[in-house]
Amino acid sequence: MSHRKTEYLHRNRIIYRRQPITDRPSEVFTWGKFYRDGTHEYYDLFRSKAKITTYKSLKWHLLVLWYLNDQLEESALKTIANFICDKDNGFITFEISPHVLSNMLRDVFRNDFDKPPNNKTRKVIFKDGTGLTLGEKLKIVGTLIGRSKKVTREMIYDAMMVINSNNELITIEKLAYAYNCSSRTIYRNMCNKLKKEKQILNEKV
Repeated sequence: MSHRKTEYLHRNRIIYRRQPITDRPSEVFTWGKFYRDGTHEYYDLFRSKAKITTYKSLKWHLLVLWYLNDQLEESALKTIANFICDKDNGFITFEISPHVLSNMLRDVFRNDFDKPPNNKTRKVIFKDGTGLTLGEKLKIVGTLIGRSKKVTREMIYDAMMVINSNNELITIEKLAYAYNCSSRTIYRNMCNKLKKEKQILNEKV
């Protein structure tokens, strides 16, 4: 598998990670921030080992890059898109024809972003280089999100994202550890959508 060549993005000053802008954290810690109601404003592309595996995912990544880099000309994003779509550069797992990519970019360029690109809600955001182990991160997630609550699908998803961002396989045991509950509790609260998401994330690690 090719190593993802993110240095190309750095050289061209492409923003692909961004902290929330208008959402304010409920609590701030030395290791990061906690958003009690969650935030959709946290964008963090290419952190995990997961590669882009579908057209839908590719289009979303291009939309986010177009949104975060409002100084870019269309021609510049086309160049970046071609780089990302070269499998040898480690971002993508499939071949895409120039014609299909051109049509995809045409749709991307139509967006004026009255609303930001759809994004998953995050409640706990860790800083880079905290030195925390996965177990310590999961304990933090469990303590903050699990305060006086029964385990919910949303809580399970938050823990899944922390595990995946650590480039580790998501297991029922790790999810149970986060919320100090039994594996049976996790099984009982995992819907088919979460199970599918868990499988997809694990296949990319």
